[in-house]
Amino acid sequence: MILDSLANHALYHDLGPRIAAGLEWLAAYRGDAELGRHPIQGEDVVAIVQAYDTAPATEKKWETHIHHLDIQYIVSGRERILYAPVGALEVKVPYNETKDVTYYEDPPASSSLLVGPGEFGIFYPPDAHKPGCMAGGRERVEKVVIKVRL
Repeated sequence: MILDSLANHALYHDLGPRIAAGLEWLAAYRGDAELGRHPIQGEDVVAIVQAYDTAPATEKKWETHIHHLDIQYIVSGRERILYAPVGALEVKVPYNETKDVTYYEDPPASSSLLVGPGEFGIFYPPDAHKPGCMAGGRERVEKVVIKVRL
């Protein structure tokens, strides 16, 4: 798991050309794309533009992916993304191959990442994450999730 400012995106280009393509797309993004899916490199790198209100962590789901990593970038607003190593979690909903997602029960302990405008997190397959959680109170968030096929 990586958490940083988009201003430092070039530091992560060596993680692979698909990650670099996703980060470059974010660096050029001006908040003008419609909500929904935007292919960057076919289905290998896809941007998903979202807008929603954060909610209590009890209303959100722990998730991991097998064939993709997430780059979660906050355009506006702020949210907490909870993090735990997948080995510490118990499966709640088994792996869905079509959606490339497994959901988990709440673990006994986790870390909380406060992510604000201009910041991103990279979550690899072993990085269980629970995005969209309130950071003090409900808040409108504009976000882009880059799905990078591994």
